[in-house]
Amino acid sequence: MQKKNKFFKTSTKRKIRYHYLNKQSDLTLVFFHGFMSDMLGKKPKIILQLAKKIKCNCLIFEYSGHGKSSDNFENGTISKWTNDAKQIIKKIHKKNKLIFIGSSMGSWIALNLFKVFKKYLVGFVGIASAPDFTELLMWNKFNKSLKKKLFKEKIIFIKNEYGSEYPITKNLILDGKKNKVLNKFKINLPVILFHGTHDRSVPIIISKKTLKNFKGSYKKLYIIKKGDHSLSNKKNLKFITTKIKELIKYVN
Repeated sequence: MQKKNKFFKTSTKRKIRYHYLNKQSDLTLVFFHGFMSDMLGKKPKIILQLAKKIKCNCLIFEYSGHGKSSDNFENGTISKWTNDAKQIIKKIHKKNKLIFIGSSMGSWIALNLFKVFKKYLVGFVGIASAPDFTELLMWNKFNKSLKKKLFKEKIIFIKNEYGSEYPITKNLILDGKKNKVLNKFKINLPVILFHGTHDRSVPIIISKKTLKNFKGSYKKLYIIKKGDHSLSNKKNLKFITTKIKELIKYVN
């Protein structure tokens, strides 16, 4: 896969690494990775494998500041990463059907692009979805001293459930407020969401709130027992891909 990776230069000169599997299909799966993640994780790899198996197109990519894409992570915001995603999808999209698959923050980026690609969207998959997380899971939970420190120093570092640190910038928090999507849209679109009971990064209530934005008869939230935030073990990934195949069969 790595040999076939390409780089796309955005209108703001950022280089976005991507890989596009072209099976000449009328359906394209688009995978949106999470915060401080990349396109080489287990989930994008398994989605790419699924696409190869069922012979449909697949796009995986990295926002600026992530993986091998250009720019520093600390310069990133939801708006910038949404724009990165919009431009690379527009580059490869040939007016065929689209299924967006978002992991954690990737769900937020994907939801931000619903209006842009509404004409072509036929389904959405959210894995441990984290829309509006900068406000709901960060800013609203920061104490006064932490908020003061963030505005003074313009960056703070907080630990995630896996022990590594996230750099959180003032710009990320302020920009997140401008990009809130929960309760901001209603769409009739088939949707399946997955969330682990042992997710210590994003509570299940976020996926439940996300589901409420969708209308239609095909609405499913699968709560995975003992699943963590990544949902990347073999059993979880097998279950997720099985349900994605069911969604594809439904929309086709």
